[in-house]
Amino acid sequence: MTPLAITLAVLSAACLALATRSQHDAVTVSGAKLGMVRDPRWLGGLALLAVGAGVHAAALGMAPLTVVQPIGVLAIGMTALLDRRFREIPAILLTTVGVGAFVFLASGSATATPVVPDAELTAGLVALGGIAVPGVVAALTTNARIRAVAFASAGGVAYGYVSVLMRAVSQSVQQGGFGLSHIASALGIALSLAVGGWLVQHAYADGPPHLAVACLTVADPLVAVGLGAFLLGEAAHLSPWTGAALITCALAATGGVLALACHPRATLRTELPVNTSSALRIVIAADTFPPDVNGAARFAQRLAVGLAGNGHDVHVIAPDSPRATPIEGVTVHRLRSHRLPFYPDFRFCLPWQASREADELVKSLKPDVVHVQAHFVVGRYVLNSAAAQGIPTLATNHFMPENLFSHAHVPAFLRGLARKWAYRDLTRVFDRADIVTAPTPRAVRLLHDSGFPERAVPVSCGIDISRYQRSVTRGERPTALFVGRLDEEKRVDEFLRALARVPAASGEIVGDGTCRTAWELLARDLGITDRVRFRGFVSEDELLDAYARADLFVMPGVAELQSLATMEAMAAGKPVIAANAMALPHLVHPGRNGWLFEPGDVDQLTQRLHALVHDAAMRARMGAASGEIISHHAQAATLERFEALYARAMGRTAPVIALAA
Repeated sequence: MTPLAITLAVLSAACLALATRSQHDAVTVSGAKLGMVRDPRWLGGLALLAVGAGVHAAALGMAPLTVVQPIGVLAIGMTALLDRRFREIPAILLTTVGVGAFVFLASGSATATPVVPDAELTAGLVALGGIAVPGVVAALTTNARIRAVAFASAGGVAYGYVSVLMRAVSQSVQQGGFGLSHIASALGIALSLAVGGWLVQHAYADGPPHLAVACLTVADPLVAVGLGAFLLGEAAHLSPWTGAALITCALAATGGVLALACHPRATLRTELPVNTSSALRIVIAADTFPPDVNGAARFAQRLAVGLAGNGHDVHVIAPDSPRATPIEGVTVHRLRSHRLPFYPDFRFCLPWQASREADELVKSLKPDVVHVQAHFVVGRYVLNSAAAQGIPTLATNHFMPENLFSHAHVPAFLRGLARKWAYRDLTRVFDRADIVTAPTPRAVRLLHDSGFPERAVPVSCGIDISRYQRSVTRGERPTALFVGRLDEEKRVDEFLRALARVPAASGEIVGDGTCRTAWELLARDLGITDRVRFRGFVSEDELLDAYARADLFVMPGVAELQSLATMEAMAAGKPVIAANAMALPHLVHPGRNGWLFEPGDVDQLTQRLHALVHDAAMRARMGAASGEIISHHAQAATLERFEALYARAMGRTAPVIALAA
């Protein structure tokens, strides 16, 4: 029966590893609070624990405690592999070999003995002391690493005592007897499991899953084997040489576990001192960040650099990228990410990886405030972690479902339903933030109209106006410029069709995207390839030259929550022709700094384009007006506004700066 018992014990260890991974993900989101029991991951982990406990109980009924219990240490290696900690394979092998040798020796030397009620009571008193000591340590310390180790060790003691009680009940069932004393044992099992589970959840909240399992799989077998050997007499016929070998194997296995727990990646976090200066430690969470090229990524970078320039300690949490470069004055923490097969420049994080890594970072950084830039994977889990820890939070929305429909190839008949689902998800995530902002009043109204509570406030993304004021040599024809992603919602095809009807104008298109090839073919079919240039992605310096070289700017997009590209063109002193959609009317004042046209009305766009191309005086007047309007969106004012909102979220008294949106 012993080989079968060993097999069942290994299966039980696998259940523990999977359950730990699942419940840890749930606890990192909700904390060790009652709300975690509603998380499907936590419930799934509980089901796995129940299966593992049943299998473990069956193994205990087939072989001595000293054989079955140490096999649980295999869970540490399994959990480490689930976390893809391949650099720790030597420590995993040391643990596995140590346990394997221990089981081999113990299976031939341990003797099964009956568990009597007096032994159960004595074991219970010993276990109670073993729980109390680390429990008191965990309660008195504020160090997250010590707390996680203490909580998990106390939980391991509770589980070790469960093994003694399980063996007693299992023996009684096999012998056909089950009296009042065994009912007490069953109640003791339930109580010990509840206490152990509560302690382990707190260990999950303070550290990575494999550290909790490491402590459990050391404390649990040491307690169980110690009780089996000294209280139940299972080691009565153990020879001194075998005992020494068992101790050596146990030390080797324990050494492997400790090596896993002490590995640099296994430490809870690199602890930073609590910020005591007047400057804030700010964490910015961004699902897209340079080297990504889009408005949200550029805003997050400008915000981080600007806040750092104001003296704050700024940390950014974002997906990693092989093209990433350091940003002076800002510490960027990159989460493990993956590329999409058809979009090599887009990186995404897997939720079960990002949730753990984001939680460890937030706990180690101890920020004064967290500012998330999206409700997707990175922003979601950073916000969840900060909210669970009581850290003040802001959330800024740059998202419209229409921006993803072309990427995700959502059929037209499903877009209404997808839009409702997307805003429902956004509301569920952002509702945890203390303060929610959007770039314009129109963007705020869109949030409220889509179901978000009436508490979001407008804050312009802001712009460093001076950077865009440069002079370069212009072409012979007046040039109309577009800057942005070449995706469906940008409607660059309308710009091309209007440009074809204004022979005196040339066009320059900066950016790339899913529609670039189709629009290049459209330009060929329209016969304007000699007058329009597709530039693709360009460097920052080349982009500044493109703005300076242009005579006017065209933005036909219909899903702009503010349009940084339009703001940049205005900062360069250019008149703007834009679609009368979303937030663009907040920037373009018809007849003053440009013109609006109705989306899809190519005739009207052609008229606006023709008027500006053939009237240099109008372009000069409207360009000057663009510079005046954009002055109300200066980056310094945006930074001041966000600093005031950070203070408000932290409960400090601070003036709220009025800022044009």
